[in-house]
Amino acid sequence: MIGDRWSRTFSLGLIGIASFSSLLPIVLAVMNALKTTVEIGSNPLALPTQLHWENFSSAWRNAQLGPSLLHSAEVAILTILMVCVTATPCAYVLARQKGKFWRFITFYFMATITVPVQLYLYPLYFIFAKLGLVNSIPAVALIYTAMFSPFAIFLLRTYALAIPVALEEAAQVDGAKPWQTFWYVILPMMRPGLLTVAIIVGLNAWNEFVIAVTFLQNDSNVTAIVRFYNLTGQYSTDWGEMLAAAVTIVLPIVAIFVLLQRQFIDGMTSGAVKS
Repeated sequence: MIGDRWSRTFSLGLIGIASFSSLLPIVLAVMNALKTTVEIGSNPLALPTQLHWENFSSAWRNAQLGPSLLHSAEVAILTILMVCVTATPCAYVLARQKGKFWRFITFYFMATITVPVQLYLYPLYFIFAKLGLVNSIPAVALIYTAMFSPFAIFLLRTYALAIPVALEEAAQVDGAKPWQTFWYVILPMMRPGLLTVAIIVGLNAWNEFVIAVTFLQNDSNVTAIVRFYNLTGQYSTDWGEMLAAAVTIVLPIVAIFVLLQRQFIDGMTSGAVKS
């Protein structure tokens, strides 16, 4: 009885610490977004003496957050679609095929995860410039697809491994072709994994900066994260306006994650059944 009570108290304490640690940066950002630069510099942990809502309107106007948020959403949606379309069949094949060649392919995808983007940034920009693909949102989404696909493949591979082979054999006995087996049997059972991949890939594409600032240089198609960086002045910075812009950029992602958190957790746990 005492042990159960101690275990429950310990678990609640860990949950409280984790919740406090995750919410504190957001609370501080919102709180300081409603203050002036002088107030932030004097004491960033203090409550605002007056709520300066004009920081949000100023950030929205100066950073042109309306169009840039739409561009970020466009990049994220295109990236999610391309990653899911390419990674799902690849993960299924890697989960079912055996042999040294397929182990080498698996190792290759694992190695690509460790390669930093700065390593291939210049040659990639040179190629895209020659092909006329600079300042193209679909081209940036294609780069993100190459960056995030290895992770998506390994995550979706765990879902494919958890699907019994007997289901595929039953579909084959009923006369289903391989593509029909994948479309009607395998793909529906991998939906939790696809949702998890979509959330993680969308979050990374929304927040990515290096590729976006390198390949999107026109004011007509820059993303919100690049607009946020441009708010930094050479000699001075309005920190209240900058934090207001940061809160505005983060808010859509937080809202989506809160709405889909149950599906995200279910997808992560169900994908860990078998590896």
